Amino acid sequence: MHPGYNIQAVFLCRASIDFRKSIGALSAIVEQEFGLSPFDQALYAFINRRFDRLKILYWHRNGFCLWYKRLESDKFAWPALDASSLTVTINAREIEWLIEGFDLWAHTPHKTLNYSTTT
Repeated sequence: MHPGYNIQAVFLCRASIDFRKSIGALSAIVEQEFGLSPFDQALYAFINRRFDRLKILYWHRNGFCLWYKRLESDKFAWPALDASSLTVTINAREIEWLIEGFDLWAHTPHKTLNYSTTT
């Protein structure tokens, strides 16, 4: 992504898309199907059917940017399809992990513990 870009949220499209789609069609999906603004400080990530290609759309100051990664011999971990939600929201750190090959859904972090006293 663009250096210094302030990412507020990352939205993963659960369903795979036709990778012939480019900026116009992807921004229309964000706006019309997801009900989100493609102009927000957010990344919108899309996957292909084979889970080996990733496109990330975002708005930077005065135009759209489209980031593309193709894996040569592996697959991206991706959330399962869910009829109740078209997208999954993750943060900037998690999209970096996903791009590096970590499966965010196979592993969960340590539980947060909240205590009121020490004894």
